[in-house]
Amino acid sequence: MALALKLLKQLRGPSTTTSTILYRNLRPRFSNLRSTIRLFSDAPLSEPLTIPPHQKPHSPSPSSLNQYELAKFAAIAETWWDSEGPFKPLHQLNPTRLAFIRSTLCRHFGRDPLSPRPFEGLKFVDVGCGGGIVSEPLARLGATVTGVDAVEKNIKIARLHADLDPLTSTIEYCCTTAEKLVEEQKNFDAVFALEVIEHVADPAEFCKSLAALTVPGGATVISTINRSMRAYATAIVAAEYLLHWLPKGTHQWSSFLTPEELALILERASISVQEMAGFVYNPLTGRWSLSDDVNVNFIAYATKIQTAN
Repeated sequence: MALALKLLKQLRGPSTTTSTILYRNLRPRFSNLRSTIRLFSDAPLSEPLTIPPHQKPHSPSPSSLNQYELAKFAAIAETWWDSEGPFKPLHQLNPTRLAFIRSTLCRHFGRDPLSPRPFEGLKFVDVGCGGGIVSEPLARLGATVTGVDAVEKNIKIARLHADLDPLTSTIEYCCTTAEKLVEEQKNFDAVFALEVIEHVADPAEFCKSLAALTVPGGATVISTINRSMRAYATAIVAAEYLLHWLPKGTHQWSSFLTPEELALILERASISVQEMAGFVYNPLTGRWSLSDDVNVNFIAYATKIQTAN
């Protein structure tokens, strides 16, 4: 237990004050993400940054699907809306994710953040929507939401739950992939992939699909876990094996991306990262908050680069 408490303190990260700048605005600091620089540290790189290959426990596929990961989530699909079940950490994290989304996208689209439905008239897609725990609040904020997931059980659960509320019954749930939506020439004002990219077989190809789904000048929001030693200690050792917040084997440390790698992958897909923030957990209150500490959980808001005709 002492070890678990120590790891939780690590998860909390360095203390911050209310004056802490929560969001990192990348545009003025990094004019060319293709150069070999560190985005979040002044320490020089000894060699060019390379994106590590990701393990694929299945035969090659034309999509970014990882069948092993799909099977894991299909096994616990019925628990999506159990706030004390395997997805409890996501339920706890959700208000903080949505606070970041509301803030950044209201500025991006010029909407009033105090409006009860600031995203009225905008089309959003939630890729890897699971049971719909992000799709539903986005719909309540006024957006026309499409939720897609490759696990059919997830989609069934999402539809059943959404139908309980008239405000969310309009969500269009589809058992499909981002790649198939691209083939169907679908476009959205904003594309979301929250806690998804660490579970796909090919992050680069996945980001290309997200870019293709985003209209020029639109927004893309991705959240994931950093490939750091602190993330290994907290998100895997503590969360899965000591505290049992998540089923064992939920995450593979080698599948995580650093913020630098994610920004480079997105840049190559014509998506420019504008802001990043970290999520830190307070074990005393049981709540998450936004921070400039991106060592474990982090979220990125990016925009689709508009090319000249």
